[in-house]
Amino acid sequence: MSSALGFIGGTLDRAALKRTDKGWLKDRLERPDSQFVRFFADRPAIRVDDEGPASIAFAGKSAANGSEPVFIGIDDTDRAVFAVQSSEDDAPADETGCELMDLRSLAVQGLLPPQDMGLLAQARTLLHWHSRHQFCANCGARTEIADGGYRRSCPACEASHFPRTDPVAIMVVTKADQCLLGRGHHFAEGMYSALAGFVEPGESLEEAARREILEESGIHVGKVTYHSSQPWPFPANLMIGVLGEATSETLEIDPEELEDCRWFGLDEVRSMLSGDHPDGLKTPPPMAIAHHLIKAVAEV
Repeated sequence: MSSALGFIGGTLDRAALKRTDKGWLKDRLERPDSQFVRFFADRPAIRVDDEGPASIAFAGKSAANGSEPVFIGIDDTDRAVFAVQSSEDDAPADETGCELMDLRSLAVQGLLPPQDMGLLAQARTLLHWHSRHQFCANCGARTEIADGGYRRSCPACEASHFPRTDPVAIMVVTKADQCLLGRGHHFAEGMYSALAGFVEPGESLEEAARREILEESGIHVGKVTYHSSQPWPFPANLMIGVLGEATSETLEIDPEELEDCRWFGLDEVRSMLSGDHPDGLKTPPPMAIAHHLIKAVAEV
């Protein structure tokens, strides 16, 4: 899989066996070399230098005001990395070369190395979960952060709550020398992509992929093959990429889900991937798993 795929490549040791130790976590929080990545709403602070590559604008604990720190991991120099959620009112506008940038833009532009994008995806997903799970779903009492941020504990009923990841099946379907692609209503002009949808309770990945394709396009799918996956921190999805073989060809498009959906010849798909389609049609950028699924069928 190409390193251009966004949000993969994290290299931190998540130290799962250590983060349940309150004493160990407290020691790591207090160490002067510990680093804190700061999010302001959905945007992390990034250091931008005209003379070199961009980097995460890490801060020390004294400058990391905001939510309770969430433990992210240990880097290769044995420094602990934490993440905090700060108010936009506290944005570091006075820090030279420091900017707030959304994760999607960072991934599309390729401004950060893969290991940094993986770190940011992990941090954003955890911070988002904590901001929306302050109260116990069992009894309604306020919960407390535990295990470095990988659990919330209810002191009233002793229930434990864990961060969730929502699986999404994303599929490119082929039939002979054709490829099925669609357009959502919010897509950029001229862009066609793989069809996707959430995996529902009691449903396998293959069943979810077939159901989503049938619901959105009217196409029946037979064989389904796993291709790859991608964390998608908007806010907490795992995109599970598969390839499917169609057993029907007639389209019945759901207009509420799709603006358009059609079969493309593989030569046309190749021109979309290369950016020289005569009508300006295109695929998602390489940071998205859809790009790699489409490329996989086009290069057969």
